[in-house]
Amino acid sequence: MVLRVVFMGTPDFSVPTLRAVAGAGHEIVAVYTQPPRPAGRRGLELTASPVQHEAERLGLTVRTPLSLKPEAEQAAFRALEADVAVVVAYGLLLPPAVLEATRLGCYNGHASLLPRWRGAAPIQRAIMAGDDETGVMIMRMEAGLDTGPVALTRRVSIGPDMTAGELHDRLMEAGAALMVEALARLEAGALPATPQPAEGVTYAAKIDKTETRIDWCRPAEDVHNRIRGLSPFPGAWCEAAIGGKMERLKLLRSTLASGSGVPGTLLDGKLTVACGVGAVRLTDVQRAGGRPVPAADFLRGAGLGEGDRLS
Repeated sequence: MVLRVVFMGTPDFSVPTLRAVAGAGHEIVAVYTQPPRPAGRRGLELTASPVQHEAERLGLTVRTPLSLKPEAEQAAFRALEADVAVVVAYGLLLPPAVLEATRLGCYNGHASLLPRWRGAAPIQRAIMAGDDETGVMIMRMEAGLDTGPVALTRRVSIGPDMTAGELHDRLMEAGAALMVEALARLEAGALPATPQPAEGVTYAAKIDKTETRIDWCRPAEDVHNRIRGLSPFPGAWCEAAIGGKMERLKLLRSTLASGSGVPGTLLDGKLTVACGVGAVRLTDVQRAGGRPVPAADFLRGAGLGEGDRLS
């Protein structure tokens, strides 16, 4: 049986699931995504979401309401007579009337091992916390924030130097395959869901810009996890004296290294930086207005060396 599906998602992370659901032969009766937003250097151009671009490429109907709270929007959703809603990083609250408007419910693809890292930034928070494993879960949605029962799980290991960008890409592909499996089981009436445990709940708050500046007085492991957890966006940063003036330096990749010294001091000619305890070696960086480059290329043009300090 082909399911009538409403797809709800917005960023790049959602796109593979949209493609996979369409490719599995389900009838996608509408795609909901957040409205076009200002973009560009001056914010003068409205840019559609990645999901909207993909939905239009697939010839699907796209809806971009600012909210699903108005009764007219809820009535329009009910009128679709969908079997199920598939939700992946949509970004808008689904009111109870919407959660109850499909025959089989609403299922969310969430990028963590619930109940750990409920909320907006589970990928970044898992790496920043030093987790060595995460995953994707298909959860039947309810009114609470990521509190619904879990139907399917796929675990993914987090390598010691893996960045949030790399983990994002692995999880979005794993989530797409898992959602297709969930829909197949739902068609067959064989998708039981297990309530989440009450223990182990953590919340993945949205990344705040105040968290992005590196404090070299922190232990090396904390510094390393923050750098990779914020890479490539929004990016951890520090300041360096280059050409006689202080310049912001975006830190994209690092690895733990040996050494000690005054926090922020370069310990060698390879961009190894002393931390409060231990050291990290910066392997990829980006100067303001420049492009990402390996540390060796950066050092050739920056004039920095052993004994210099990063703020």
